[in-house]
Amino acid sequence: MAGKQDKEAAKQAKRERRAQSKAKRGQIFQAFKMQRQEDKALIPWMLGSFLVVAGVVFGIGWLLGIEWLLLPIGIMLGLLAAVIIFGRRVQKTVYSKAEGQPGAAAWALDNLRGRWRVTQTVAATTQLDAVHRVLGGPGVVLVAEGAPHRVKGLLAQEKKRIARLVGDTPIYDVTIGNGEGQVPLRRLQSHLMKLPRNLKPKQVDALEAKLAALGNRGAAMPKGPMPQGAKMRNVQRTIRRR
Repeated sequence: MAGKQDKEAAKQAKRERRAQSKAKRGQIFQAFKMQRQEDKALIPWMLGSFLVVAGVVFGIGWLLGIEWLLLPIGIMLGLLAAVIIFGRRVQKTVYSKAEGQPGAAAWALDNLRGRWRVTQTVAATTQLDAVHRVLGGPGVVLVAEGAPHRVKGLLAQEKKRIARLVGDTPIYDVTIGNGEGQVPLRRLQSHLMKLPRNLKPKQVDALEAKLAALGNRGAAMPKGPMPQGAKMRNVQRTIRRR
């Protein structure tokens, strides 16, 4: 009886994996179609990267007299290069659309790769300016989005509030934008990765426990970048009610 149940469970798991794989392929295909419509250079870039990489590998094989042996490897590496180009151009398009919209920084932080602890909207205004808190190897990173003259005050207040609890732990601040001293949304991940690693994982855990007691100042921001054409007054009214 147990053996039969195990077989059924294995079959079910296999079916679920197939369904997930099919859904993932469908999502990639949809993303490709959408990107191709907006990015006319997508196909030339992908095709060019494939041909260059495959050609280089084939050329190396030709010099060594094993070109046909290396050709399959060249094709696989060429396909990988094309996929990487596709992913980067999709990412560039997504970030360019989100940039400048309220909630864009919160969305970008949600998509960070690595062991970061993100607390969204630790401080905010009714004008949809916000400060988000990120914990990691560097220490505490405060990420602000909104009008520079307003978030400057938010950052100063949040730094003062946090400094009372974290002692000598480094506190960094980042303002999202394209102005002087600001960090573009698309470069937020790389900016965080370049910060010095001051804390070990256990110290980050202890830091998170300390800061968990702090409440958030201000109302919650919209989940993700606001769509183009959204009515600011309606969103602000919703935030005031929360």
